Amino acid sequence: MKRILVGLVIVAAVAGAAFWYLTDPSRQMANLGPMPTKQPDLENGRIMFFAGGCTSCHATPNQDDKLRLGGGYALKSPFGTFYVPNISPHKTDGIGSWTLEQFIAAMQYGIIPKVQAANLATNEPRHTTCCDNAYPAFPYTSYQRMRREDLADLFAFMQTLPPVEGKAPDHDLPFPFNIRRGVGLWKLAFLDGHPFTTDASKPESWNRGAYLVNGPGHCVECHSERNFAGAIIDDRRFAGGPDPEGRGSVPNITPSPSGIGGWTEDDLVTLLTTGETPNFDTVGGPMGSVVRNTAQLPEADRKAIAEYLLSLPPKQGYVAPKP
Repeated sequence: MKRILVGLVIVAAVAGAAFWYLTDPSRQMANLGPMPTKQPDLENGRIMFFAGGCTSCHATPNQDDKLRLGGGYALKSPFGTFYVPNISPHKTDGIGSWTLEQFIAAMQYGIIPKVQAANLATNEPRHTTCCDNAYPAFPYTSYQRMRREDLADLFAFMQTLPPVEGKAPDHDLPFPFNIRRGVGLWKLAFLDGHPFTTDASKPESWNRGAYLVNGPGHCVECHSERNFAGAIIDDRRFAGGPDPEGRGSVPNITPSPSGIGGWTEDDLVTLLTTGETPNFDTVGGPMGSVVRNTAQLPEADRKAIAEYLLSLPPKQGYVAPKP
């Protein structure tokens, strides 16, 4: 019995050490690679900002200025309630003290600075080891596809927005989801680290649409079914799924009879501009907020998004299980 107990202790110690090593975000921070050095393009940053729909989640609730990114929106999910953080350029409550490296680490690897305000208060230098894993309610699984030059432009544009004082509440998550370190295991399983690659057989406009949809637009994050771990099911991408906040379902956006089959490119461009559908309806809810963002994009980008979506393989839409 004593040998068995000793063996169990050794196994538990090895497992704990492996867990601690594999989930350590500082290992990824140490291997981020070179950062963009070009002069930021603020207009491109503005386009990336609206393509990403940053205001939809991060704008301070119950106020008219959607460029005040104080966070606080309660995002309900099967894993608990996530409170969207302040990403305004406020030095202590937002991301105003972040470096470009920290911003790109958050967007592509789901790594966020930890106790940044304490470092500033004591005038200690920033340490790349002072970080934590971000929950995948923040769609870095899509943002990892973005080009770093676009992320640098986005970061520069966000620094021009008004700083907003105040932090969002802490996430309200039950055990074991409240153990942020465990997200490192989730990332090992579901964050592939692959950047967007163009398809040489397709026209430039199609590739632009594919980039916007799969990268900054992160359309797949809402319009897909997820598995038990909250990761997107590959063969159900864009086919719709249950609304994670429990408000019905999210529609299929593949060109099938249960999706956008029969729609024209002009129909989709109109939807992304005004929110009007071919059957004279108007989108609402979260999609209404998305449209307010896509309406800010150049028309060529809305056309590129439409071209790409209409080229997707048709899929049977999500069918909610009967009670």
